[in-house]
Amino acid sequence: MSSDLSRHLQQQLKQACENKTPLRIEAGNSKSFYGNPVKGDVINIRPHQGILSYEPSELVIKAKAGTSLADIEAELAQHNQQFPFEPPHFGTGATLGGTVACGLSGPARPFRGALRDHVLGCTVLTGKGDILHVGGEVMKNVAGYDVSRLMAGNLGTLGILLDISIRVAPLDEAEMTLQFDCSAAEAIQKCNAWSAQSLSLSATSYTNEKLYVRLSGSQAANLAAQAKLGGIEIDGKTFWRELREHQLPFFKSDTPLWRLSIATNTAELPIEGEDVIEWAGAQRWVTSTESEHNIRNTVELLGGHATLFRHGENIEETFHPLGGKLKQLHLNLKQVFDPFGILNFGRMYSDI
Repeated sequence: MSSDLSRHLQQQLKQACENKTPLRIEAGNSKSFYGNPVKGDVINIRPHQGILSYEPSELVIKAKAGTSLADIEAELAQHNQQFPFEPPHFGTGATLGGTVACGLSGPARPFRGALRDHVLGCTVLTGKGDILHVGGEVMKNVAGYDVSRLMAGNLGTLGILLDISIRVAPLDEAEMTLQFDCSAAEAIQKCNAWSAQSLSLSATSYTNEKLYVRLSGSQAANLAAQAKLGGIEIDGKTFWRELREHQLPFFKSDTPLWRLSIATNTAELPIEGEDVIEWAGAQRWVTSTESEHNIRNTVELLGGHATLFRHGENIEETFHPLGGKLKQLHLNLKQVFDPFGILNFGRMYSDI
């Protein structure tokens, strides 16, 4: 079915190219809220599913883009392995292709790398109707162009992912969560200091005047870190899952949710609203009714960028506006991979 379906998708795309018909890529739709709304005929990737190869000893799995993320994680768990970047599902329909296209990573990201760091290779259907095989199942890419990682996070604006090879990791021997009562400023200071040390950290988060720290590694390493850090040990499995999946009470607000990326040591932000701090301070989730201009201007002055993650109305752009040269780079890539502008046009930026 794989080759037949690939040819069908390719034929559908070539027809769209001839007619200049915009296409909207769909699979599980668990992250359809992310990015700008897209108009166009639906091109459905969900039927293209199945694990193509998996060698646990090589720590690499290859699967079709429509494969359920939960099914892949279940297969990995049978071999005591995992996706090290903890991808959020945001729903039962999450697929591997959608996960890579959105490029989102969970609480472990600063300690184990981002999703794009683990993508080794992929098969892509470009906006010209060509099928490209890029990268491989080892950490190499041809001709010096890292096209595989370029596909991570572009929201389907450069190509349709068909197959993906991705690096996995062994499950941790043991896990422990520590809780601390402190202010946000103290939490940021502690996390920055601890991140510079040789500790078995795998996640940090601050919310409701409490700092949560996860240790993952050998039992001996975790106990040594606990003795050094202090805190109260709690059962944190539910907390980290609900944080990753945005199921904590904080995320259930109807107030616009912003995702801010800033320097880890940035102090508390002068933005009215509630927040959750992750990644030792590098990622801040903020619910606020302040204007788009005020929020983005504040974050830009701090050297960061702001993304409207959910519940946006009358917003000019979901993602932080691009500067001149950076925008031109995005436009050049769009021209190379999707010259007719038919793939998820406007999903990331209104003119790309």
